[in-house]
Amino acid sequence: MKPTDITSPDYFHKVVDCQWACPAHTPVPEYIRMIAAGRYADAYMVNWQSNVFPGILGRTCDRPCEPACRRGRVEEEPVAICRLKRVAADNKGDVSHRMPAIPEQRNGKRIACIGAGPASLTVARDLAPLGYEVHVFDGAAKAGGFIRQQIPRFRLPEEVIDEECGYILDRGGVVSHMNRRVDSLKGLLAEGYDAVFVGSGAPRGRELDVPGRQEAAANIHLGIDWLASVSFGHVTSIGKRVIVLGGGNTAMDCCRSARRLGGEEVKVVVRSGFEEMKASPWEKEDAMGEGIPILNFLVPKEVLHDNGHLTGMVFEKVAAQYDEKGRRSLKPTGEPDVTIECDDVLVAIGQENAFPWIERDAGIEFDRWGLPKLNEASLQSTLPQVFFGGDAAFGPKNIIWAVAHGHDAALSIDMFCNGEDVTKRPSPETQIASQKMGIHEWAYDNEISLDLRFKVPHLPTDKSLRDITAEVELGFDREMAFHETQRCLNCDVQTVFNAKTCIECDACVDICPTDCITFTENGEEAELRTRLKAPAVNLYQDLYVQDGLKTGRVMVKDEDVCLHCGMCAERCPTGAWDMQKFLLETAKPKAHACHSR
Repeated sequence: MKPTDITSPDYFHKVVDCQWACPAHTPVPEYIRMIAAGRYADAYMVNWQSNVFPGILGRTCDRPCEPACRRGRVEEEPVAICRLKRVAADNKGDVSHRMPAIPEQRNGKRIACIGAGPASLTVARDLAPLGYEVHVFDGAAKAGGFIRQQIPRFRLPEEVIDEECGYILDRGGVVSHMNRRVDSLKGLLAEGYDAVFVGSGAPRGRELDVPGRQEAAANIHLGIDWLASVSFGHVTSIGKRVIVLGGGNTAMDCCRSARRLGGEEVKVVVRSGFEEMKASPWEKEDAMGEGIPILNFLVPKEVLHDNGHLTGMVFEKVAAQYDEKGRRSLKPTGEPDVTIECDDVLVAIGQENAFPWIERDAGIEFDRWGLPKLNEASLQSTLPQVFFGGDAAFGPKNIIWAVAHGHDAALSIDMFCNGEDVTKRPSPETQIASQKMGIHEWAYDNEISLDLRFKVPHLPTDKSLRDITAEVELGFDREMAFHETQRCLNCDVQTVFNAKTCIECDACVDICPTDCITFTENGEEAELRTRLKAPAVNLYQDLYVQDGLKTGRVMVKDEDVCLHCGMCAERCPTGAWDMQKFLLETAKPKAHACHSR
């Protein structure tokens, strides 16, 4: 193997598994250390630079960082990264003075953002401080998009949404056009905007197509529309017996909302298996904890009604079968159909994009699924001045992906408006600095806590089910948060090896608690992985290889199982190992000289 090029921005970034897994690449260990030190405002601003909505995401994120967490390799549970983000938000105090200033002199460029959801707001957040005049359009009365419309208040209080949207919309540089639905892209382009960002989400719920659906339509509701009606106070009650169709997070929000609005017998019915459901594990756990059963492998067959009055649904029992290539299909079991009585049905079986306001001769090409054809890196459409992001770009995902798209699109719009090639993406900015304070002392705490993951306190169920606006999760207090921060393994503090000072005494090999260091003869990677002190079986994570040793051997470290404990550096008699903190910031649009129109 060739020696590892640790100057490549991606190498150490990939080792910081949580940050690598986060679509917005939030520097997780950095802000966790700040929380441990009681620097909540600093931790909040580190988050705000990357994920824009720390208080919202600290309650609602799908947490792609947590399955990647290195702590999960030595214990069953990862660090509670998401809930620590909320701690920073809840304890930050007033941070308005720390927000970037909006220049009084504009740069002469006007940008239109369609939709006031997380993707559009991220674009506005990134571009307004650079002098752009950003106009945000939305058909709703308040900004937030699906954050406000589809996430129930018992998961996300409205004051948190108002605060974090306000940091973007209320500081200048952004003109809000609420209650204005864009009905023509051509018409908007004719208003002279230099670029348009489409962040309109996936606003159409997928329909249920079974006999009886239309006849009983009065009591069958599309989940996302129903949640919006609940959010805005248009719906305040539901029948006692409720069926929720679907296995995603929207279905979990529907069933838990129904319990709070009068549903006494609420059942979730899913066509797939429990483990295959798209809902986050904690969302399923919370729903079941509120007495809501999840019935699997049932496919809707018929809606039962009495002269249009809904009485129940019939389901066919199926089982998963797999072909020789591992592809799954659902086959009827031949068992008797299952009939479930109900008063209302909430349909949450998926969402679709809808762009009736984009004229098909406007210059934007769509694929056979109705999605715009985009450059995946720049998010630029076939009409060069129009960019997409969030659910509008590639279909329904989640808030953190929408934020990541917003950052990428803002960078592209800035490059486009300055005549640059949007496909030539700038590299992220990286810093790496030694943490050495003395011969065997480093400026970070590697006394890792042995505690298991701490449980987030919840409001008692008898109280939470009586009030749909009562927040269920209470969050960590400061003491509990501190103990949880101590579980972080500081995987951004890298073990950096200098072969020139190594005397090959094997002290680091002897002290390593995970046997991740080996001094051996070089070879091809596949064969070399089998000769290490502990075979490196995770091919996704790279090996750290350095040559230049006096014996001609190479030092190989398996990054997959390294705990960044620093024991190799402490034990090394010659200082061949050093602990160096790595910090990466993704490329963002930069200030340019002002332009005049």
